[in-house]
Amino acid sequence: QVHVVESGGGLVQPGGSLRLSCAASGTVHVFNAMGWYRQAPGKQRELVASITRDGTTDYSDSVKGRFTCSMDNAKNTVYLQMNSLKPEDTAVYYCTSGSKFSGPYYPYAWGQGTQVNVSS
Repeated sequence: QVHVVESGGGLVQPGGSLRLSCAASGTVHVFNAMGWYRQAPGKQRELVASITRDGTTDYSDSVKGRFTCSMDNAKNTVYLQMNSLKPEDTAVYYCTSGSKFSGPYYPYAWGQGTQVNVSS
């Protein structure tokens, strides 16, 4: 079983930056990728970024060019650097561990979520 824990959320002004971190523990060899989802009030949960252990990344169109996902394999930790934040980025951000091969990313384990608020 894999356990993931996020950190780094908070309040930031529009145009600002924030970095989320997520550490995985447990049977970490079972996953080959990690991903970040977000859910804003009244909206569906959205996959914003995923990264495989070899460093291949995918981003949603809504964050492409502004968010960067990276992974430290030795620490089983994934990061989400969020720049040029907009009010519409306000959401609960969830870290996941999962798998990604030639198709889409599939999450297995979910974190509790961390709140990101972008507001002046």
